[in-house]
Amino acid sequence: MINLMYLVLTALLALNVSAEILNAFKTVDHSLTAATTTLDQKNKNIFSAFTAALNDESTKVRASEWLPRAQQAQRMSESTIAYIRGLKARVQNAADFNPEDSTFKEDDLEAPTRVMTDPGKAGDSLHNALGKLRNDLLNLIPDPAAKKRFATSLPIDTTIFKTNNTANQKDWAASYFYMTPAVAAVTILSKFENDVKNSEAMIVDYCYQQVGAVKQVFNTYQPLVGQSSNYVMPGQEITLTAGIGAYNADAKPVVSIDGASAPLNANGVAEYKFTAGGSGSYTKHVVISYFNQSTGKNESQPYDLSYTVGSPTGASVSADAVKVFYIGLDNPITVSGGNVGDEKVNVSMTNGQLTKTAPGKYIVRPGKAGTNAVISVVADGKPSTFEFKVKDVPDPVAKVGLNKGGRMRVNDFKAQTGVRADLENFVFEGVKFTVTGYTIVLTGAGFPVLQFRDVKGASFASIQDLIEKCRPGTTVTIDNIVASGPGGNRYLPPIPFNLY
Repeated sequence: MINLMYLVLTALLALNVSAEILNAFKTVDHSLTAATTTLDQKNKNIFSAFTAALNDESTKVRASEWLPRAQQAQRMSESTIAYIRGLKARVQNAADFNPEDSTFKEDDLEAPTRVMTDPGKAGDSLHNALGKLRNDLLNLIPDPAAKKRFATSLPIDTTIFKTNNTANQKDWAASYFYMTPAVAAVTILSKFENDVKNSEAMIVDYCYQQVGAVKQVFNTYQPLVGQSSNYVMPGQEITLTAGIGAYNADAKPVVSIDGASAPLNANGVAEYKFTAGGSGSYTKHVVISYFNQSTGKNESQPYDLSYTVGSPTGASVSADAVKVFYIGLDNPITVSGGNVGDEKVNVSMTNGQLTKTAPGKYIVRPGKAGTNAVISVVADGKPSTFEFKVKDVPDPVAKVGLNKGGRMRVNDFKAQTGVRADLENFVFEGVKFTVTGYTIVLTGAGFPVLQFRDVKGASFASIQDLIEKCRPGTTVTIDNIVASGPGGNRYLPPIPFNLY
């Protein structure tokens, strides 16, 4: 009779796990996996920067000292993550995993209990592995003050959270995995995997910051931008130069021209050559970025370099923004017939619609992205053509305040009002995207049990109860970000935050 009652109770528990709850866990698991991938790419970028520092005589010694610590953190993290992924596979296999379609019994309550919480099973081993990794990562930091800060902010948390089941209150593994649906157990393991990757990222980032701690400080920076000519004829060559003046040649700038990176020559100056196209007025958008060591901040300065290409007929078409038409925007252009009055100028175009708003002034609404639009101008019977690229407005960047993810002070995070989407370095002014929804996932300190919530709109107002629980060591991932703007909705990459 007792065995029969146990089977009935287990069946009732399984029935209470609704499809909506199971789907919610799968959504959170996807978000955690995406955030872990983002952190992994960030770590790869830092190790690439370490390689550059090893090849720089001014930072070689410091890089040689701190790179092994960062590599050790990475090796320990990867070993623990491999172990956690193995546990995921064991839980799924215990829940009748089907390799043909990668499905398993997501509502199976017995599989996680058998694998993770039965005596001598994997739960205790995972608890010990996480605790050891946390201590080993902290021991990589020689500075006692920094070590103390990381002790309160590392996302790995091995404390036991309170549950309603007093029998499991002193058992860490049971508090997470006892009679937990299989899909929830996999999601919890993904949470620990994300905690490990976040902790690795924090230690690796700290190690790299120590490499630059002894760099020489400058107090004066002067960007230098020039062009060989601002009026040319078709087929003539134009040279743009851009760089930064400083008292030390180690201050290498990053120069982009129309969004593309421009390589630096031996003098640290970007030299960009191109051939003039059809007649008209054009603008090259130059952005010079550099690290100001006197302020400790990354800074950038934009410059617009304008030039005109002459036309044998005297006619010209000038895009009032750039030599590109953007889908979903009113693209203003100016058309001139040279010495011919506006009444004798006829204008037409391909791949779009052209609307005249005033003498010589038109609005272009382009048609299909990827197909060039051609403006045809007939001035006093003489034809000229002007070709423009047609592009979609680029995706905005999701931010909380001014931050795009990474380490952030917990009080700064709490002071923000929501999520926003910014177009960075876009040539049109006033183009806006509005965040219409997102999913917030919170783990680590303050959240021993992973919590998430789907939010409509951009504001944090409806999730203030979760925001107020954040503290140093909390990991916040904002995913499923939808932004509405020119051309419709955009789905933006997740942004993870490590609060400290």
